[in-house]
Amino acid sequence: MNHYEAGNFDVIVVGAGHAGSEAALAAARMGSQTLLITINLDMVAFMPCNPSIGGPAKGVVVREIDALGGEMGRNIDKTYIQMRMLNTGKGPAVRALRAQSDKFMYANEMKKTIEETENLVLRQGIADELIIEDGICKGIITNTGAIYRSKAVILTAGTSSRGQIIIGELKYSSGPNNSQPSIKLSASLLENGFELTRFKTGTPPRVKSSTIDYSVTEEQPGDEKPNHFSYETPNSAYLKDQLSCWLTYTNEATHQKIQDNLHRAPMFTGIVEGVGARYCPSIEDKVVRF
Repeated sequence: MNHYEAGNFDVIVVGAGHAGSEAALAAARMGSQTLLITINLDMVAFMPCNPSIGGPAKGVVVREIDALGGEMGRNIDKTYIQMRMLNTGKGPAVRALRAQSDKFMYANEMKKTIEETENLVLRQGIADELIIEDGICKGIITNTGAIYRSKAVILTAGTSSRGQIIIGELKYSSGPNNSQPSIKLSASLLENGFELTRFKTGTPPRVKSSTIDYSVTEEQPGDEKPNHFSYETPNSAYLKDQLSCWLTYTNEATHQKIQDNLHRAPMFTGIVEGVGARYCPSIEDKVVRF
């Protein structure tokens, strides 16, 4: 492959998910010439799993990001379809604000903010290799041979790094939402002495609304009282016409079906090598544990 010089920056951020978007915006707003590189320009700040912001513990993080001048709180306030304070029947210590987002609007709005920010360049590409000189990272090389040099490199490659999709007994290499995975960057990290581990996260199935019997579900509407994640968002921007969430429950028959098929479940067959999320485990994990 022919390599070529593609640009010099103060900061390079690899990956444009939640963390990468915030890192790039923060660097650019502080005056650093910043490059944000992502595998797919249509998936900037894209939420392939549960398209929500906040909730227990995470809601506090969103507030902290906002207090530090970050974008997540502002962005969800512009793109939510439901805002709800959780655990209002309990004490204030466990109450948590959560917003369900329009996942495509959220991603598009964040991308627009990035594109309109001074000192920030957004480009599509796959970072394959780190440029290391005297133990210091001085830039990256992409899969097309582009060399980007910088004073600092921030890696926020997330679940694209050696990503795998696992559905029952099926497993294949992929990034989130069937996007391209990043393979060679992980190899470059290993070559430079980093130890890598795998993390497993579960993605719920998408269900067509017209196939659901809503009469056997429990409605959870959004709050009528205005609320926002960002302290800069005025109450006048509150969305009155919100969409409801709907609760449903498993039963003994569901549990038995899962127990009878544990030999096919990737969490129990050894197909999944990574550590699972503690507070949102897969349904088969819940049935076995609880």
